[in-house]
Amino acid sequence: MKSHFAALALLFSGLVFALADGVQDNLPDKVRRVPPPGIKVSETDRSELETGIQNLGEEIEALRGQLKGKALLEVLPDVQIFHNAARYALIYNEFFKSNEVNTAKLLLKQGHERAQLLKEGKAPWTTTNGLVVRGYVSHVDGSVQPYGLVIPSSWQPNASHPFRLDFWFHGRGETLSELDFINGRQRSPGEFTPPNTFVLHLYGRYCNGNRFAGETDLFEALENVRKSYPIDENRLVVRGFSLGGAACWHMATHHAGLWAAAAPGAGFSETADFLKVFQKETLKPTWYEQKLWHLYDSTDYAVNLVNCPTVAYSGEIDSQKQAADMMAKAMASEGIEMTHIIGPKTAHAYEKEAKKEVSRRIDAIAEKGRNPVPNTIRFTTWTLRYNEMLWLTVDGLDQHWERARVDAEFSLAENAIKAATKNVSAVSFHFSPGQFPLDLTRKPLIVLDGQKLIATRPLSDRSYTASFHREGKKWVQTSSEQTGLRKQHGLQGPIDDAFMDSFLMVRPTGQPMNEKVGAWATAEMAHATNHWRLQFRGEPRVKNDEDISDADLAQNNLILWGDPMSNKVLAKIADKLPVQWNAKGVDLGKTHFDSGNHVPILIYPNPLNPKKYVVLNSGFTFREYDYLNNARQTAKLPDYAIVDLNVPVSSRFPGGVVEAGFFGEHWELTAKR
Repeated sequence: MKSHFAALALLFSGLVFALADGVQDNLPDKVRRVPPPGIKVSETDRSELETGIQNLGEEIEALRGQLKGKALLEVLPDVQIFHNAARYALIYNEFFKSNEVNTAKLLLKQGHERAQLLKEGKAPWTTTNGLVVRGYVSHVDGSVQPYGLVIPSSWQPNASHPFRLDFWFHGRGETLSELDFINGRQRSPGEFTPPNTFVLHLYGRYCNGNRFAGETDLFEALENVRKSYPIDENRLVVRGFSLGGAACWHMATHHAGLWAAAAPGAGFSETADFLKVFQKETLKPTWYEQKLWHLYDSTDYAVNLVNCPTVAYSGEIDSQKQAADMMAKAMASEGIEMTHIIGPKTAHAYEKEAKKEVSRRIDAIAEKGRNPVPNTIRFTTWTLRYNEMLWLTVDGLDQHWERARVDAEFSLAENAIKAATKNVSAVSFHFSPGQFPLDLTRKPLIVLDGQKLIATRPLSDRSYTASFHREGKKWVQTSSEQTGLRKQHGLQGPIDDAFMDSFLMVRPTGQPMNEKVGAWATAEMAHATNHWRLQFRGEPRVKNDEDISDADLAQNNLILWGDPMSNKVLAKIADKLPVQWNAKGVDLGKTHFDSGNHVPILIYPNPLNPKKYVVLNSGFTFREYDYLNNARQTAKLPDYAIVDLNVPVSSRFPGGVVEAGFFGEHWELTAKR
């Protein structure tokens, strides 16, 4: 009986790498589907589910009109999650176990019950304790995403006292549909339930280690939770195991200034060594793929953990202990000795006593809470996607995908902020109201790489913001917003970055410049749309090129499919892009490719709205082969690529990549590609 309950706990905590990661998954020409095909559903069950889905859908639409302008409209996603869970499972063949059909019926019943309560002006699940599932509308694609909560018994509605919140990142589960996730989150509290603590179980848009849109999911779910519950911003803890441990390493190192503590268990912390050790894979990456590993390899960001107390866990005989060992080595190179709790004689699981020790340490750290204004900051990054650490922001780099570094501190005795930088061209210091630690009546001294500047005075509420940039070899204070194209946070590439924010697929309606290009673009758009739903669990917004409005331009990254003859939006901007494309050819600087057999893929600030991206002919860039091991789920193409259509589309690439590279820091085509 004990082993039965242990197995259930392991399942609901998401600690199992379902169907995952054997050497049989190292064959790009023999790739199994992820998620796998579902089981057959009887015609009787199908008919009943179709009726239930249709009825609940109609109730939701009626409620949308009834609740318009009312506060309860914001909790309508708490009903929609049940509808989507059943609908997706049925129409996309994602019932993986026979009992999931009955689960879908039960979830539809729950959705109906919540809809009826909303109709009566009630939402009692928003004021209850225990296990609760809720949802939000994602800014990324307009989809409704679920999350689970464990709400402590000590919380009461209208309470003003802020509570600690722990994020839990689930393990790999190739059959972790919305149906399975919601069902699990209503049956099990998970691995850790600290007292007086909210636990937020993230769906993370399925099984991607909370990368890309899965990363955005954390911040959107947190924003949604904040609307209903009092959360202490200085007692946020990230933790997870297996794939969830990998997600925890990522979030801890890339967003270290946000958390009171991090508790990663197992998982992976980088790509190359993990795939060699765990996957037994022989790697042959291109030069730009190796560069792009710097986007997510946590070992590259290890020094950031100076600002985030970390307690790692591994089973002594778990092959995924490799993740913590790699992090320990990277941290040691920065003078940090990693706390590593090891479960004796334990494989891929928490050992009982070791688990208690992890909890003891994390609880003690969380009780003290995060210090939002430490005296010293040590920060590294390779991209402006990850550019903040507490009161420091890196606003510009000399060169992306090379290590940037800032060591900063403030001195009360000198009334100064001092920073030493490397590969940094612009930097800001920001203190929220009440946080500025220096003399309120004096202009602070700013010392950048030994150069002294007298900066502007702080405000009376003890808030302070000052920005600086380099002109040649000298630092100057930035007095106004810098103009002209330049790489900046959220506008720095690579191609995959466009899918971490609101995006819109733009379908061409004109005649393509040739049949081969048109057929390829049509197939790749269908692939991108379908695989977004499979891997990131949303249904992308799609509009025809002739229907794109000013509001669409203002609010979205535009994913343009087709060519300058077939896509009206692309035709408007074609001559303003660094890659020239017309019926005569594709010109990349002085290199020419014939347009009958080549297509450019790229990301670039939209000439019609440079605050948003435009992407040509690409969805997210990792493909079917990479779904088989999460460590492979990295960006596979840089800022631009030229694809040879004579090379067939594969499980790895959209054709033959004959040229690829990164634009410069001002989005220029550089000689060094």
